[in-house]
Amino acid sequence: MPEPLSIMVAPNGARRTKADHPAIPVTAEETAQVVAACAEAGAQAAHLHVRDRDQRHLLDVDAYRAVIKAVKQQAPADFVCQITTEAVGRYSPHEQMAVVKGVKPEAVSIAVKELVPDAEAEAGAFYEWCRREEVAVQHILYGTDDMAAFYDLCRRGVIPGDRLGVLFVLGRYSTNQESEANMLRPFLEMRDKAGNGPDLTWMICAFGRGETAAAVAAMAMGGHVRVGFENSLWTPQGDVTKDNAEAVARSRRVADELGRTCATRKQTLKVLGAV
Repeated sequence: MPEPLSIMVAPNGARRTKADHPAIPVTAEETAQVVAACAEAGAQAAHLHVRDRDQRHLLDVDAYRAVIKAVKQQAPADFVCQITTEAVGRYSPHEQMAVVKGVKPEAVSIAVKELVPDAEAEAGAFYEWCRREEVAVQHILYGTDDMAAFYDLCRRGVIPGDRLGVLFVLGRYSTNQESEANMLRPFLEMRDKAGNGPDLTWMICAFGRGETAAAVAAMAMGGHVRVGFENSLWTPQGDVTKDNAEAVARSRRVADELGRTCATRKQTLKVLGAV
């Protein structure tokens, strides 16, 4: 039988505001309402960003605690909340690590290219801390250069573990941030050639109008998916998606056709890098 599927929703991201789509949540309460609707539509987890009063991206302990509390009050008890350390050019590696230690979330996504290059020794100690504290780490990889650096860090012990969670990002640096399903191929080819590297549990997110096609390809090949307004506002036909729950429901319908049942909380945390 196919492996149960984890669908994660990314409802807002760091850059888009209500000027881009009125259904983008920017407060803790709005985010909780959106996430609860997405859970009902078939999501098992949410990738959470927080904003200030001007809708600007934040890395803030209190704001993260507030949105996690709000989501936990409205979403199912087994729902998983993942925070992000995304820098958006505003935050240093030290500040990224500090917010994770302050929040101590159940899951976090970390871009290898943002955290490690300027603070490798500190990053190694931080990854070890995450393992001790049972914080699931999902490593964000934007391309094969990132993936090569990731494997090098694993070989040298900076990133510990025999099984790790990764997010393959499709289309972030392509023209107009548009993705295609075949952008997944180089990641999987590098994984297959890695030899003695760690086992990977992988998820994709895809920018633009190609999000659904990329999600279908990932689900068909045994991967997991992250969908939502952080990466795409559009249907496969190019129409504007009504809301995040519609994007989740679209992936859930395809998953049902492929025989991918819903992952449990424990399974989803393993996909996201839990030890």
